[in-house]
Amino acid sequence: MKIVSRKSLGVQPVFDIGLERDHNFLLDNGYIASNCFNKSHSVAYGYVTYQTAYLKANYPVEYMAALLSSVSGDQDKVQRYIANCRSMGIQVLPPDVNSSGEDFTPRGQQILFGLAAIKNLGAGPIAAILQARQQDGAFTSLADLCSRLDSRSLNKKALEALIQTGALDLLEPNRHQLMNDLDITMEWASRRAKELASGQGNLFDFFGESSNTKTFDTAPTTNRVQDYSSQEKLRMEKELLGFYISDHPLSVVSRSARVMAPINLCDIPDSSETKTVTAIALILDIKAVTTKKGDQMAILQLEDLTGSTEAVVFPKTFDKVKHLLEKDKRVMVWGKIDRRDEQTQLIIDNMQPIESVRMVRVELTREQASDRQVLQQLKTALNPNPSYSNSNQGNSNYGRNEPDTSAKIPVIAAIEYMPKLVRLGNQFWVEDEETAVKALQQAGFKASYDALVTK
Repeated sequence: MKIVSRKSLGVQPVFDIGLERDHNFLLDNGYIASNCFNKSHSVAYGYVTYQTAYLKANYPVEYMAALLSSVSGDQDKVQRYIANCRSMGIQVLPPDVNSSGEDFTPRGQQILFGLAAIKNLGAGPIAAILQARQQDGAFTSLADLCSRLDSRSLNKKALEALIQTGALDLLEPNRHQLMNDLDITMEWASRRAKELASGQGNLFDFFGESSNTKTFDTAPTTNRVQDYSSQEKLRMEKELLGFYISDHPLSVVSRSARVMAPINLCDIPDSSETKTVTAIALILDIKAVTTKKGDQMAILQLEDLTGSTEAVVFPKTFDKVKHLLEKDKRVMVWGKIDRRDEQTQLIIDNMQPIESVRMVRVELTREQASDRQVLQQLKTALNPNPSYSNSNQGNSNYGRNEPDTSAKIPVIAAIEYMPKLVRLGNQFWVEDEETAVKALQQAGFKASYDALVTK
């Protein structure tokens, strides 16, 4: 910004977080120093930061519920903050037509999903649901819901969204049955409303029992059907919420993933471009591409518990991994971060299905973990022929000094008295888990190996 006019206020104290000494924040050319904050501005920011940290530390459930509500229209941020909730031990419950409010709501040590974050459910239907619930109590069935809210307040598309996101699970856990019953139930509710308006109530209405659950026993239903598979339920949740809420295909490996692949996909835009990363992700979408030379490559959309990113599989790698390129497949990927035209993507070097991922575990005392000589012995046991290994690296794009992580097995250290496992650097990774464990045991280390996914 540039000053077009100025008026002297005398000498005023200023605070600059970027410079140690006082300085004149008005430059000779009329521009303001870019990193200059006056004291009142800095104090305000600092005070808000303190308040935010205090709330998160002392009222984490309420704080995260408010944070989720503030970004309910941004699916990427909602997904990221739900992942933060999981890491904090806070469970985010699926939406419930009898409990959820418009926003995310704290309930004990849990957070109840807000109705406003569901696609195809606008402000009008939400207001109608909340008003009907407040006036006449909780809904008891799909028929009750359709009877108390006509199609002008809650149309078929909105009802489908409620069913497919699990908001009616406590009324009827079989979502497939609810979807099958929806049309005839809406027709029944519409016909019943017209009869009541014309004075043609049913027998229970005449006896003043229109609010009794027996009234809805007359609602028609279709033949019982088997519920959707868990994969199909998750697919519908993903379509309407933008992410999975009742479960996630990667949730079974979430704890191991934090050790074996510590980077989250949502962190990739802020990571170093030269950094080789490992990630455990779900393949959401695959776009096949043919180069000018006629070679095959692919552009992938990957997702983990925190977010998603675009990934590119160039022809050389495509030939190695094309048999793994399937939608909804869970994979461990190795790659390098690339930024072009203000867009961040992951260049895939290799991948393998998580069912085949193994890890070598070695136990160390605190003294061993800090002893360079012991660590060198560990490295030698894991990689007895370093010169041979360095001469056979799998991808020249990473440079001559970059360790090859293609289809290698991570080595995890359990250090005495430390609550968390530590993933050793790529230079410690091995080609075969059985050979590595034997070598470690012969060198005097306590070691074992295990699968990422246990059957």
